[in-house]
Amino acid sequence: MPCRRLVFAFGFTLRWLLAGLSLLGAGQALAASACPPPLPGLQSAAPARDRGLLWRITQGGHSSWLFGTLHVGKPDWQRFGPKLTAALQASDELALEIDPNDPALRAALAETVPPPELAPPLQARLQQAYERACVASESMATLHPVLQAATLTVLEARWLGMDPSFAMEQLLLAHLRGRRVVSLETAAQQKAALVPDDPAEALAQLDQSLAQLEDQSGRRVLARMAQAWERGDLAALEDYDRWCECASSDDDRAFMRRLNDERNPALADGIAARHRLGKRVFAAVGALHMTGPQSLPRLLAQRGFQVERIRWAP
Repeated sequence: MPCRRLVFAFGFTLRWLLAGLSLLGAGQALAASACPPPLPGLQSAAPARDRGLLWRITQGGHSSWLFGTLHVGKPDWQRFGPKLTAALQASDELALEIDPNDPALRAALAETVPPPELAPPLQARLQQAYERACVASESMATLHPVLQAATLTVLEARWLGMDPSFAMEQLLLAHLRGRRVVSLETAAQQKAALVPDDPAEALAQLDQSLAQLEDQSGRRVLARMAQAWERGDLAALEDYDRWCECASSDDDRAFMRRLNDERNPALADGIAARHRLGKRVFAAVGALHMTGPQSLPRLLAQRGFQVERIRWAP
């Protein structure tokens, strides 16, 4: 049975779902000391600094930008460095995997076919996951259980001083307020990737997401991913399957290819199409899409773009 450990690839879609969450107050379900610690402060005094992975892509006499993101973040990350800021200022529009304000997204996620009724042990494990996260289960009761568990997995970032509200896409939207936002994927594609159509597969995915929460493996993987992303360490991200606790079988590796590599050609085509309309596009896509033989930089080079990695100062 494959390990479903790549929920962070869809953290921004899930971030959009987090808006309606109800967090448990002190004394509800768990003592406050057992809940994830609060963020140190929303306004950061940290110096501006470039983070993540950035490429300039050039074709037809003008340049666009490709940025590898992380779907959770820290308050310090609100202050962009000079190279990232310059790229944003040189862009006409922001291209995301999915525009979180697309009304079709909520409709698509609401239409997911529920799995068979959860067996009592599985339902109890899901409830325990809510309690450990200090989140009211009623806040996500209308969502498919797979989405509930996936959202709780994203919320594990709070134990590491990060939060989905500081996802890089969210910060980019704030910095580029007033610019056009376009989606590189449809709501239906996001839905298909998040929730399996096969009820048995959905239950297996739920079981393994809960196991990931119970053994804290997702938290460990996210901590390492965030460290690599923050310093722009593409080599460490390329080596992801060695340390992600997610690629122990052929089924695991096939699942990773479906979730990441197989989506990349359509993403590359979408970026190329916007650029060829004469737009200077700032395309922000999860950092793991920048890795592997089907990475977006490689695919864009195959489509005739000059692709140049922009490296940060030490």
